Amino acid sequence: MKSMISRFLRLESASGLLLIGAAVLALLLDNSPLAWLYDGLLEVPMSVQIGALKLDKPLLLWINDGLMAVFFLLVGLEIKREILKGELSSRATAALPVLAAVGGMVAPALVFLAVNQDMPDNLRGWAIPAATDIAFALGILKLAGPRVPLSIKVFLTALAIIDDLGAIVIIAIFYTSQLSMTSLGLAALFAVGLFVLNRQGVVRYTPYVLLGIALWVCVLKSGVHATLAGVVMALAIPLRTGGEEDSPLECMEHALHPWVAFLVMPIFAFANAGVSLAGLTLGDLFAPLSLGIAAGLIVGKQAGVFLLTWLAVVTGIARRPAEASWAQVYGASLLAGVGFTMSLFIGTLAFDGPEYASAVRVGVLSGSFVCGLLGYIVMRFAPGPGPVR
Repeated sequence: MKSMISRFLRLESASGLLLIGAAVLALLLDNSPLAWLYDGLLEVPMSVQIGALKLDKPLLLWINDGLMAVFFLLVGLEIKREILKGELSSRATAALPVLAAVGGMVAPALVFLAVNQDMPDNLRGWAIPAATDIAFALGILKLAGPRVPLSIKVFLTALAIIDDLGAIVIIAIFYTSQLSMTSLGLAALFAVGLFVLNRQGVVRYTPYVLLGIALWVCVLKSGVHATLAGVVMALAIPLRTGGEEDSPLECMEHALHPWVAFLVMPIFAFANAGVSLAGLTLGDLFAPLSLGIAAGLIVGKQAGVFLLTWLAVVTGIARRPAEASWAQVYGASLLAGVGFTMSLFIGTLAFDGPEYASAVRVGVLSGSFVCGLLGYIVMRFAPGPGPVR
């Protein structure tokens, strides 16, 4: 288990540094004479047609609906493994990150709603600051040096995984458009097929992948966001086998993780982090939508995560992360406010149209930057481990 955690943290930390580079590159291109090339690339139309079935989308939507389904497949695998045999498999280890994650989702949403209470058109974005970017947060944590205890890294990782689970539920309930019952019915049949494969003890990947692709197409056409197909497929992949074979779930997770960490997420960051700063004023930074997102990440996240963590420890529900000081726990609470890719993704679901896209990106990038910088400073200079209560 320790080797698995160490491998996960190494991949996520390195991926976080690559995400920073992808985001910076997108910002530089979109504010350079090559901005036309950056914007034009994302609007390139791409079509796939098989008989009467045709999928016709610009490149940006193929990234957000297609590649992100692969990301959510990995997230689903991680969640299932953590719940069945990892940090979330027992009350003792799950209580602290679960409570911290709940605080870290509720408080940012309340802050956003408070800022935008007089802007009814903006209220749809309440979930944008509720997300945490695992890779980005762990990448910043890596920069803080080896003095950061492993327990803080595990705590932040488990918190972010629960955040992802919350994001999945939010997307399924609140960001679903008009439903096509025919497509939804076909999606349900393919989902049942996946779980039948599981119950029959099928361990080969090919049947799951084929049914998963069919499920993705049906979910895409149904009005439910297509990325959820990746989660459904992940839940059907067996964790244990009846014989001595390696775990299909863990093998798939290990195979997918480098591709997602070093290709899928950087491409998504590059495609969604570009925002033109031409003509940007303080008024734009403090517009209700941008300010609500940034304040939710900066104020809401740290307050919700740290307050519920402290309450859980002082009431005896859970124990403070081993060999970690309260200052380091606070630093982790700040880093939980680095929403970046997940916040940008929810922003693409919450709002359509360029009039919202820039405001969402400004809010997410500014809020994530402040949280990342403050979190790094706190983690870099926080006092060493204190006694655990």
